[in-house]
Amino acid sequence: MDMIATALPALGQAFSLLFQPEQLLFLMTGVLLGLSVGILPGLGGIAGLSLVLPFIYGMDPVSGLAMMIGLIAVIPTSDSFSSVLLGIPGSSASQATVLDGFPLAKKGEAARALAASLVSSLLGGLLGACVLTVFIFFARPIILAFGVPEMLMLTVLGLSMVAILAGRVPLKGLIAAGLGLMVGTIGAAGAGGSLRMTTYDIPYLVDGVQLVIIGLGIYAIPEIVSLLRHDRPISKSGELGKGWADGLKDWWRNKWLSMQTAVVGVIVGVIPGLGGSVVDWIAYGYAVQTAKDRSKFGQGDIRGVIAPDSAANAKEGGALIPTLIFGIPGSGSMAIFLGGIALLGYDPGPHMVRNNLDITYTIIWSLAIANVLGAGLCIMLAGQIAKITTIRFTLLAPLLFMLIAFAAFQSSQRLGDLAMLVLVGLLGILLRRFDYSRPAFLIGFVLSAQAESYANQLYQIAGSRFNRSFEIGMSYIATPLAVGILLLTIISVIVGVRAAKFIQENAAPHTGGKRAPMVFLLALTAYLVVAWADAYSIGRMGDKIFPLTVGTITLLCCLGLLVQMMRSPETHPVFVDLEKGGDDAAAEHGLWPTLSWFLLLLVLSALFGFIIALAVFFLTFFRTRAALSWARTLMFTAGGLGMILFMGGMLGREFPSGLLQEFVRLPWPFI
Repeated sequence: MDMIATALPALGQAFSLLFQPEQLLFLMTGVLLGLSVGILPGLGGIAGLSLVLPFIYGMDPVSGLAMMIGLIAVIPTSDSFSSVLLGIPGSSASQATVLDGFPLAKKGEAARALAASLVSSLLGGLLGACVLTVFIFFARPIILAFGVPEMLMLTVLGLSMVAILAGRVPLKGLIAAGLGLMVGTIGAAGAGGSLRMTTYDIPYLVDGVQLVIIGLGIYAIPEIVSLLRHDRPISKSGELGKGWADGLKDWWRNKWLSMQTAVVGVIVGVIPGLGGSVVDWIAYGYAVQTAKDRSKFGQGDIRGVIAPDSAANAKEGGALIPTLIFGIPGSGSMAIFLGGIALLGYDPGPHMVRNNLDITYTIIWSLAIANVLGAGLCIMLAGQIAKITTIRFTLLAPLLFMLIAFAAFQSSQRLGDLAMLVLVGLLGILLRRFDYSRPAFLIGFVLSAQAESYANQLYQIAGSRFNRSFEIGMSYIATPLAVGILLLTIISVIVGVRAAKFIQENAAPHTGGKRAPMVFLLALTAYLVVAWADAYSIGRMGDKIFPLTVGTITLLCCLGLLVQMMRSPETHPVFVDLEKGGDDAAAEHGLWPTLSWFLLLLVLSALFGFIIALAVFFLTFFRTRAALSWARTLMFTAGGLGMILFMGGMLGREFPSGLLQEFVRLPWPFI
């Protein structure tokens, strides 16, 4: 009765907050942003949230949450367009949709595939929100029993699952997660303030690397560069064909499959870090295994669209469970979402469920409403969205580079933001190239500060209790809940090691020579050695024990992977190199010349300021790289500059200034 007395009023307050006109407006804004990002192949929720994160600071908390949730909710819906129309996964959670969605589009049945996909996404999103509402309602008493030992063990559980369940080679997952943890320790330590991997002579790093830059560098830049290397229209035809009604009938005939795979999506989404990379494949496999006639899968079977899309949207509701309840990101996009919640003044975890239950329910049902709005808009705008896909990506890429640089600069408004964006973007490209788990890196980075904080608290509290007696100390750290989570962690590692070969970010391994993968591993090892030595030199034990421990474990994994490389043939998945096979190897333009365009924009910004740099960059890119006429070059340049000036003026944001502005006083927007 106490649960009902607490939860039902909070649920009522959540609906009263959510259905205010202002909040609905921000929710719709997030949905529109999500649609804009989702229809571009490869970007997904991580890049989208990273772009808006700098602009929500100072917003009304409910409005900011509504906008972020609107964006997150609609991306698994809108990314079906690129998967069906282009045969290119809109995000990591829509890879399986390509197998049957694209063949249907080639048969002239794109509308049928999209209709089934959108309805499946809608059902999955609503089911995920319902499950999350009920889960919090019944689990709240258990949640409130979590203390420091339990939260630390949950953090370890999340890290272990992210690292192990993230690729063909488990050691690569561990190294990626460990590297993310180590990058997260850069700057002043939370406990004693000791500087790690920086000095006061490099003030930019004292506050650490910003989450926005990590999200954009690890995900957005690698995907944009990869697509830009293929100098071709995204789609040759913007026609959807007929079959909207047939798609709805297909879904109704397979409604139980849709519901079952939505439940699968919720369950997979609950597992921290696992969801987006495998949920579609698990659901697709379930559809194949339970089908009586499997002959048409991969050739245009509508069940191959319904199953993965139902699961992909439902997994967002599942991923919110560890994110909201325990402060452990359930996916890569949830890692960025955690940063957004913190910017708005909330502390995700048991504290939020205890003191802000109404806000928690607002987030959940924003997800449900956003799914309804997103599916409706996708159906209404499907024809126009399909025509956008006929535009060459070469014309979109410079605008995306512009938005990424602008968003990254807002994190601390220093030129160091742009330099760090280049470095992190290069790391993201190499992690993708050599098949290291980028979700593992991102979630390791996000959990770094939290894991260190819990570890230090546990060390101090448990130490004082052990000084009183061994029994008192053990009673504090070995609670039934903590021991249960530890056992679950061990089981997850064992299961994860066995399942790792089936869980992969890239569909097919492309192996090349040994040299490039080994050089990259040695470079990562060198960084870890330097970071370990830097931590060892710190005098305060509480500030160095965490990076020393993580660094030691990660270095041992690097050593193990190096031994595995030395003993394995070149055809082994440990030598995956996407530059040696697949689309990247067949790209018309090279990796480094393509990346140099983005570098050119940042160098020009450092010299002349952002707006002048953009003008020069646009003129050069559209005229030479895109090979447009001077008239179209000037038109696209004016359009891009107008877009960024409008955004900066509306949001009241400054643009990066360069060396020129130190000698010459210029008016806005050139300051």
